Amino acid sequence: MAPLRSARRRHRTRRLAVLLVAIAAGLGVLPGLAVAAPVGQQLNAADAALLNGVRLAGLWEMPAGQMAAEKGQSAKVREIGAGIATEHEELDRLTVEASNRLGATIPTDPTAEQRGWLTEMQNASGARFDQIFVTRLRVAHGKIFPVIGAVRASTRDPVIRKLAEDANRFVLHHMQMLESTGLVRWPELPPAALPAPGNDGLLAAASANSGPPIGVSSTVVWLVFLAALGTGGIATYRILRRT
Repeated sequence: MAPLRSARRRHRTRRLAVLLVAIAAGLGVLPGLAVAAPVGQQLNAADAALLNGVRLAGLWEMPAGQMAAEKGQSAKVREIGAGIATEHEELDRLTVEASNRLGATIPTDPTAEQRGWLTEMQNASGARFDQIFVTRLRVAHGKIFPVIGAVRASTRDPVIRKLAEDANRFVLHHMQMLESTGLVRWPELPPAALPAPGNDGLLAAASANSGPPIGVSSTVVWLVFLAALGTGGIATYRILRRT
């Protein structure tokens, strides 16, 4: 009888697990509370970089847009700030839904660097605020944009593919809105960060889509974006120093 009772307990446990997954899928999970990854289900480096990067972008660009809507000097910047904040709220919802479907854990707070950008905006006013807002967000969108395209081109996961399509639409629109302010200093934008030859870099990883199985963490994203961050940070500093 003992083996029979043990088998029944295992069966009830499996049924409960299935039920909990169904409930989570049907009701969704609040932002920042994505369910933990099931045992044995991990994203490769490229897919994780997209999921993590889009989430991190929303965590600081939503408050940045709200700040611009309130304190932007020009009506154009205020309008664009409100639009970017609203659209990032929608994109963040889609990102959380994707992470829940994949069973992936995503960040709940912006990075220290992103918090520093928000503090920089809080301490600025007038025309300088407008320039900082446009410069910071345009450079940031320019860094994530090629990542989205690379992952969309080669991912094998339909959830990541759909998220890449949604993110591509939002990020392109945000760049267009920021550029419409006339405050983008084109000659001073950072150059494109192309991958190194061979198997290095995100584009190569996305093309092969066979990176080592890893969990989603901010470390993955910032390793992927290392080259872009270096050139982007220097270029942003030079742009803002001249305002």
